[in-house]
Amino acid sequence: MADYKTPSFYGIRGKDYPSQYRSSGDNAQRPTVDFNDEVRIVYDELMSVLLKKHKDYGPKNIADAPGGALNGLRVRIHDKIARINNLIDKGSEPEYESLEDSFKDLANYAIIALLVLRRKWDK
Repeated sequence: MADYKTPSFYGIRGKDYPSQYRSSGDNAQRPTVDFNDEVRIVYDELMSVLLKKHKDYGPKNIADAPGGALNGLRVRIHDKIARINNLIDKGSEPEYESLEDSFKDLANYAIIALLVLRRKWDK
């Protein structure tokens, strides 16, 4: 299966699909894609990260969080926003994960919260 960073994953033909906003740092020319496709690409990236991390962590790190799943998510979201704010306010380059990675985590925490609220998160 094609990697989400390649145009073939999205049915786009041509060279690899790098982006100046991805952590790969490759600024090569991208094929033209409309807004709907860009949104789909981001959602697909988020889903890929969420499913891989869920496989590594399992459901209990959220389900069994002190104070309950939503409290655990609230703490994670607070910490992630504090990190993002610190990096942006100081204009610092991240030492470990990119700002994009932090925003992906933040978006995925919101998705997990929706699953928890809908009682669809594994126990």
